[in-house]
Amino acid sequence: MDGPFEDGDGSLAVTIGEDAPARLDKALAAAVPEEAALSRSRLMRMIAEGAVSLDGEVVTDPKARATAGEVYLLRLDPAQEVETRAEDIPLSVVWEDADLIVIDKPAGMVVHPAPGSPSGTLVNALLHHCGDTLSGIGGERRPGIVHRIDKDTTGLLVVAKSDRAHHGLARQFEDHSVARHYLAVVQGVPSAADPRLRGLRGISFEAGGILRIATHLARNKTDRQRQAVVWDQGRHAVTRAHVVEGYAGQAALVDCWLETGRTHQIRVHLAYAGHGLVGDPTYGGKKRLSEKALGQGAAVGNGFPRQALHAATLGFDHPVTGERLEFSSPLPADMDGLLRALRTGQG
Repeated sequence: MDGPFEDGDGSLAVTIGEDAPARLDKALAAAVPEEAALSRSRLMRMIAEGAVSLDGEVVTDPKARATAGEVYLLRLDPAQEVETRAEDIPLSVVWEDADLIVIDKPAGMVVHPAPGSPSGTLVNALLHHCGDTLSGIGGERRPGIVHRIDKDTTGLLVVAKSDRAHHGLARQFEDHSVARHYLAVVQGVPSAADPRLRGLRGISFEAGGILRIATHLARNKTDRQRQAVVWDQGRHAVTRAHVVEGYAGQAALVDCWLETGRTHQIRVHLAYAGHGLVGDPTYGGKKRLSEKALGQGAAVGNGFPRQALHAATLGFDHPVTGERLEFSSPLPADMDGLLRALRTGQG
């Protein structure tokens, strides 16, 4: 993702990438940070309304030719008054100061309100906890939110409480300087010795047996709630993974880290590699762990009620003080129990 938020003026600078489509609205849709939540239709309206400029000149034709390296300035609408209701929901606060707050999110909590989840979200809880101190850049329904983790993924999330923190955090997510590691329990054990895995497009192995998955991701054409691996459109996405522990060849604990941060990225990439997450109802597939190999551990794994994914570490530079901050979160009880069952099941 290219293009940091511009400090102070509510605008967004977006750099056109090397492989971007030639048409301006499509090129901007491919390059704009995902955290900005700007759809292609929204970008087309912004172009028509004169909110997009190049070198100080307003561009009003969405079909105009875009060239790699050009930097477009997008004038964002000011944040609307937040209508989302504050709710007294308990939060596990890992760190908090005047500019930011780090939360250890439980499974089952949606990050921000959306159709079908108008309340009970992290934003509802933050509005109660923080009052009116959350950054407004995120807009009406997602104040302070600079990144997300899925509803049933647990772990660490940083939220901006001031606009200057929002700008600084967004910039770090865009230039990939935020360190994020996830622990996942996957089906099978990824191995550099697997010829099937080595034969898949976009997959390679780096020193130390690190699995690298590089594809583009886009919305599934038949199910808009899902993401899919694509090659000629979508957003560039890179995931790395390393096996921490294997269980009778049936499952593995994997350390994953992101070079990019796309919706469902880890879940989609590992499923593409043939190692979908245990318990993932969307991408996990129909593969089941063998009771012969894992005994009761297979029953626990096959009945696991959510994707076994935990945002375990988070590191970034404080956007105001410059101090390097590093946080870690232990495995939640359900994933810890899953690992104990898998270890026991190996005999």
